[in-house]
Amino acid sequence: MKKSDAKPMSPVQRLRDAPRCHAKAKSTGERCKAPAVNGWAVCRVHGAGGGAPRGKAHWNWKHGGRSLEAVEMRRLVNALARMVRDEGEAI
Repeated sequence: MKKSDAKPMSPVQRLRDAPRCHAKAKSTGERCKAPAVNGWAVCRVHGAGGGAPRGKAHWNWKHGGRSLEAVEMRRLVNALARMVRDEGEAI
């Protein structure tokens, strides 16, 4: 069995060459020095891959009265009511 001639990059070198987080400190204005998560511009501390689930999957879900679907439905109903009212005034 023959060893490969390719020299794999050491883990330390991979970390040194990794893209850095784009987050900045408010107090100093310096950028974070941590490596960014793959596919993100920031590190895990600054929110890469984060965010709470939406809708019923959210742990603080109550009733859905202010959910995106409910708000959209109210807007549609209000628009239809306005159209009916304007048609009635035009006659």
